[in-house]
Amino acid sequence: MIRLFKHYIPHAVILLGLLDLGLLLLAGELAWQVRADQIGMDAGPFTERWLSLTGSALVIWLAMISVGVYGPNALRSLRYAGARLLVAISLSILVLALVEFVLESQTFWRSTLFYTMCLTVVFMVADRLFLTSFLGSSAFKRRVLVLGSGDRAQRLRKLGEKPESGFAIVAFLAMSDGERVVEEAIPRDAIHDLGRFVENLGVSEVVLALQERRNALPLKDLLRMKTKGVHVNEFSSFMERETGRVDLDTVNPSWLIFSDGFSSGRMFSSAAKRAFDIVASLLLLVLTLPIIAIFALAVKMDSKGPAFFRQERVGLYGQTFKLVKLRSMRTDAEKDGAKWAEENDPRITRIGRFIRKVRIDELPQTWSVLKGEMSFVGPRPEVPQFVNDLDDKLPYYAERHMVKPGITGWAQINYPYGASIEDSRKKLEFDLYYAKNYTPFLDLVVLLQTVRVILWPEGAR
Repeated sequence: MIRLFKHYIPHAVILLGLLDLGLLLLAGELAWQVRADQIGMDAGPFTERWLSLTGSALVIWLAMISVGVYGPNALRSLRYAGARLLVAISLSILVLALVEFVLESQTFWRSTLFYTMCLTVVFMVADRLFLTSFLGSSAFKRRVLVLGSGDRAQRLRKLGEKPESGFAIVAFLAMSDGERVVEEAIPRDAIHDLGRFVENLGVSEVVLALQERRNALPLKDLLRMKTKGVHVNEFSSFMERETGRVDLDTVNPSWLIFSDGFSSGRMFSSAAKRAFDIVASLLLLVLTLPIIAIFALAVKMDSKGPAFFRQERVGLYGQTFKLVKLRSMRTDAEKDGAKWAEENDPRITRIGRFIRKVRIDELPQTWSVLKGEMSFVGPRPEVPQFVNDLDDKLPYYAERHMVKPGITGWAQINYPYGASIEDSRKKLEFDLYYAKNYTPFLDLVVLLQTVRVILWPEGAR
């Protein structure tokens, strides 16, 4: 994996993304050449239009990222990728057509946009036909040696067996005489020279998955492997990198303290985040005010009660604030106290079910973003009753309040809606990853991927 601004991206995704961007530029240039030839016009030098072509390619490329074209399922299934490619290309062409209409561009003619769309579909499908098997091959998977044969080693084996996994486990080493969960683990005593053993297997990374480290760490061997260029990683750090979440089953305070994250560099990130929140919230409020007004009227007509719902939520550093949303439930929905929404929740009104599904009920929260109580990206703000309960039952739950809550977030795009302690635990693992590693780049990834969640609702209730 390649680490960009504290966030890991698989090599295969980077390679495919860069190749796609190049093909998008080629599609735009060929479309221009074809149209110029049709009308008998001199195409002119590429230097006169490279900026416009690059901009159009970036628009399509960002749309592809937004709808999940580079997600694990899309990389494994051409049918899955094709559906999302068509959606991404259609959306981006509509945006470019609007740009052409407003700016009267000399490059984004409707005819060239049509040719660009057709060529892009051909290039992207052909690209994936040729590269799907190659990108999923062992050439793009790191060869991992696991030190340990217990429950942690078993978890790594299950993770490595997933089709989207970016690593392949070449061997397990049992470092003690304790109970083995991974039966095929090789006893440490059977390996005379661990450094040579690793070299012969072509191992690129060693993961410490020991249940108990005392008297089990082969320090000399690990040092020798490290100096030979083999990366040595601890279990919790490896899981964080591979899954995009902090593993609560194995994490401990010392790891949170000494591992990378929560750096002082977030001062710049926080300033950039706040500047973006102010500009984007002002723009979004202006653009969506008619939509909010229309659906506020629809809510009033659909059921008795106010159009807007106000509720106390827990924000930054545990401070409370009033959250404003379009009301999607009956006014007596919480007469017995706050509780999680259920599937086919009878408390939800007819219009409420629709606005929750397409996330329109979230739009008034933009006002909280403008006031600084929330951000566009961050952990979901919960009601105090839930926070007090979860803080008692889940370790490190209070740490998620070290960043501002958000309208969307890393947990929301990676885990479907949950209404149980176990679901909250899973989402907390993603929230801790975000709180530990957030940068403007990660915020951009979340915002783009939110489009996928809106277009293909996953567990909205």
